[in-house]
Amino acid sequence: MAVTMKIVLATSNSHKLDEIVAIWRDQPHDEAVASIELVGLDTIDTHRAISEPIEDGQTFEDNAVLKARHYAAATGMVALADDSGLEVDALGGEPGVCSARFARAIGPRPIVDQANNKLLLEKLKDTPAQQRAARFVCAMALVAPGDGDGVLVLVRGTVEGRIIGPGEQRRGENGFGYDPLFFVPELGKTTAELSGQEKNAISHRGQAARLMWRRFQRFGADLTRH
Repeated sequence: MAVTMKIVLATSNSHKLDEIVAIWRDQPHDEAVASIELVGLDTIDTHRAISEPIEDGQTFEDNAVLKARHYAAATGMVALADDSGLEVDALGGEPGVCSARFARAIGPRPIVDQANNKLLLEKLKDTPAQQRAARFVCAMALVAPGDGDGVLVLVRGTVEGRIIGPGEQRRGENGFGYDPLFFVPELGKTTAELSGQEKNAISHRGQAARLMWRRFQRFGADLTRH
């Protein structure tokens, strides 16, 4: 008989939590495997504040594992963490793991996003549209407490596209970050123009979440022992 297991998602961002919960809800369920309740950090009562880890990894995978280990140890729960960002070929893979702090702006998310987008377009101002190939990347890691350096699952999802070129306008009101600048040729839209359901179907985080779910289904019952 399957039992319910709580997994803590290493974020206080309710939008990210809702996104992954929605994706997992639509996946095939094996009745013999433990069912999952995914919870955010803001629901965890550890009787002390949990410090944020320093994300100093060189890759998205490094940072996802670092965060998952940190919060598994801090909460005593199986922890799921992701690290995601944008890679632009013409910039040698920048902004990469520095995507969220590319322009080093400080303030509310809209201000930071605006600064990051402005810097990205400035760096690409002499690059024609056909040479602006880019991808969103999401690495996702699952770690159980007490396993030392062991990582239960590590997956990666990507979505290919390009950054809008000279003369093209930022498009779309959905999403956040670089979404208004990231054009997906197959869809003829930026990711900011996609509905939540459309974005989950093709996004880097959506792909990683579905891969994570399938891997979990292979051995999820064993995790109930933690």
